Amino acid sequence: MTRVICIGNTTLDKIWPLTQLPTTGGKYRASDYLEVGGGMAANAAVAVARLGGNAAYWGRAGDDSAGRTMVQEMTDYGVDVSQFRLFAGARSSTSAILVSGDGERAIVNFRGAGVPDDAGWLPLEEVRSAQAVLADIRWVEGDVAVLGAARAAGIPTVLDGEIATAAAWQAVLPLVDHAIFSEPGLRSFMDTPIETDADRIAALRKVRTLGCRMAAVTRGGEGTIWLDETGIHFQMAFTVDVVDTTGAGDVFHGAYALALGEGQAIPQAVRFASAVAALKCTRRGGRAGIPTRAEVESFLADQGGRHMPR
Repeated sequence: MTRVICIGNTTLDKIWPLTQLPTTGGKYRASDYLEVGGGMAANAAVAVARLGGNAAYWGRAGDDSAGRTMVQEMTDYGVDVSQFRLFAGARSSTSAILVSGDGERAIVNFRGAGVPDDAGWLPLEEVRSAQAVLADIRWVEGDVAVLGAARAAGIPTVLDGEIATAAAWQAVLPLVDHAIFSEPGLRSFMDTPIETDADRIAALRKVRTLGCRMAAVTRGGEGTIWLDETGIHFQMAFTVDVVDTTGAGDVFHGAYALALGEGQAIPQAVRFASAVAALKCTRRGGRAGIPTRAEVESFLADQGGRHMPR
């Protein structure tokens, strides 16, 4: 089995499905209530496990009810949580997520408190057991340690590029082989408006100057743009009936890292990740909606060559 280590953020998501997102203050009736684990790297680890990989999550949270719930849920999904440390006296990250009938969402997040940034306890010698390493941008100290160990061992590294500080980008990106941004993440990196594909491509060129082999931006239903040493590429989004977009970006990153670890070339890895994310959007829940490997392979076989990068 292909082993992927995912390091970074985990949070407990409290989800309320609504007919439409609120536009003003007031009381609104939810059709359901779900309480599940979330967070970029944690969701990516669950995606790897659901897709048949050997997933490990390395991270930290508070030793509270939310932290213990997250440990148990990830264990139930088959993720190795031996390096998921809970700290006494700290408070775990939690999110309130409102999901509308068309799949759009609004998220309010408390990032937690009292969780130490020190990464000295991580067993960096175990990085050599992985075929790929994925990091989000939420724990810079951990990212630098683990991505640095992976780079030294020649193991491909993937970054989930979300909103971060300039200092975080400067510390982490030089250790990343494949940097895949959301649109808000890419704007955060540039600290300037990004409105056109020309703007996006210019930003991705700048990312590559920091040492990244591949730089990409995911654009939801508009598909993915990426740059590598061979030039500019596009992956069209797959057309599906969207139910819930929660966790789609996280799942994309996990699937991409697994594909790299399996030895897939970048175009095939992007297409695979796009299919996994699309199928997730047809189901409710950031993790419950993740498809199996058999479902993804069947979906891709049905699509034929129509969605290959142009």
